[in-house]
Amino acid sequence: MNRAVIVDVVRTATGRGKQGGALAGVHPVDLSAHVLRALLERNGLESAQIDDVLWGTVSQAGDQSMNIARGAVLAAGFDETVPATTIDRQCGSSQQAAHFAAQGVMAGAYDIVIAGGVESMSRVPLGSASTGGQPFSPGLLARYPEGLVGQGISAELIASKWGFGRERLDAFSVESHRRAAQAMDEGRFDSAVIPVTVSDQEGLAYEHVRDETVRADTTPEGLAGLCPSFYDREIAGRYPDIQWSVTPGNSSPLTDGASAVLIMSERRAAALGLTPRGYFHSFAVVADDPLYMLTGPIPATRRILDRSGLAFADLDAYEVNEAFASVPLAWLTEFEADPDRLNPWGGAIALGHALGSSGTRLLGTMLTYLEATGGRYGLQTMCEGGGMANATIIERL
Repeated sequence: MNRAVIVDVVRTATGRGKQGGALAGVHPVDLSAHVLRALLERNGLESAQIDDVLWGTVSQAGDQSMNIARGAVLAAGFDETVPATTIDRQCGSSQQAAHFAAQGVMAGAYDIVIAGGVESMSRVPLGSASTGGQPFSPGLLARYPEGLVGQGISAELIASKWGFGRERLDAFSVESHRRAAQAMDEGRFDSAVIPVTVSDQEGLAYEHVRDETVRADTTPEGLAGLCPSFYDREIAGRYPDIQWSVTPGNSSPLTDGASAVLIMSERRAAALGLTPRGYFHSFAVVADDPLYMLTGPIPATRRILDRSGLAFADLDAYEVNEAFASVPLAWLTEFEADPDRLNPWGGAIALGHALGSSGTRLLGTMLTYLEATGGRYGLQTMCEGGGMANATIIERL
């Protein structure tokens, strides 16, 4: 079987996903095109050498509709013969894109493929894709007559089930900001971040290169003053154990961003004189309780460890997406894992969660961390809407 290797990973610095955010003025097609061009330029490739582009985007509406992947390929100036498709595995969309890309290489269907994703939450608000429709069909409601809940309520249910109080959630969030701020100040992200030329409020152009959502001055006292984000009287009556501890401070912020990974067969990389940075070791994708929804990383981790033959002792880092603080905390508790190896350079609570982009952003962060520390294996897992989760293990080369 062909080994699927990671040659390069790039991303934009994240922007606040609201009006006034650094990337709000950049169309998501053009943001995607920017990272696609960067991969070619950094690695001396011609676009016609790319067999396919697999692109993750969650809210496929408005500026992100009409197969945004194909629009990005054309906007990037790629040869018109390069195909592209858009994938929605909710928050794990670009991680799933990387899975499909690597699996295609391993199967011999691809030699060179780009996987990645984008989300402009400032221009296409979360939930836009379902505007004017009803995703909960009569058949679905027949199985779940009380209805399913949003992700914020699921985060509350997880905090209640695992016994995480407000202080624990906020403390985890403070540490995420501390780690991310330190990593950013030490230049840990510089090798992956591609500058994006944007304009400030005065119309002056500058290069956006620092993650806009990281707040180095975050304190427990500051977070303690924030109000719960998802309180609902009806839900409170249905689930009286909820403590209503999930706030903007212990949740990932709305974010804009794009990221991409260049994946090849090991033989093609050698033929082109490119040095692989890592390879895909194992994959898993699972589904779990759609009410708790965000617990999928737990069974996904169990499955991928079983398939890979590796144990926790073999893993040098684990990236567990911080959609809400209760998600990685529940994962950490279930496995009694080393908290120092969990999101060592901070997570989405600080760095942001540009939904369709987050999977390959995490992949790049994990690979760079393994290179910086001499680690060998890294595990990445991501909770996804509807109760799903992807898990990936990579090995540094």
